[in-house]
Amino acid sequence: MTADRTKPEFDAPEGPAPAELEIRDIIVGDGAEAKAGATVTIHYAGVDYDTGEEFDSSWNRGEPAQFPLGMLIKGWQEGIPGMKVGGRRQLTVPPELAYGPEGAGHFLSGKTLIFIIDLIDAA
Repeated sequence: MTADRTKPEFDAPEGPAPAELEIRDIIVGDGAEAKAGATVTIHYAGVDYDTGEEFDSSWNRGEPAQFPLGMLIKGWQEGIPGMKVGGRRQLTVPPELAYGPEGAGHFLSGKTLIFIIDLIDAA
């Protein structure tokens, strides 16, 4: 079960940050498929593309997170649907699909972010 899977390691990206959302399945799940607008239960970790510095991780809190997709950053709204329960997916999210351009008021504004997400449940 994905809730027992260990926290992922991030590979250092090569080259400049992508201008568009990049979606890469690390493990393809075999459970129910997440649909746009679903409520998802996930484990996730996020790092800054440029520095590799981790800024958030549900694994560090010891429990998965549950969110309605519509409440999340655009990169997750576009990158999680189609993922199946049991899967692990990496999303590389440009600023426009994350927290906006530099100066938008969030500490991650202007940054390309890399997330690794384990989908535990989708309803």
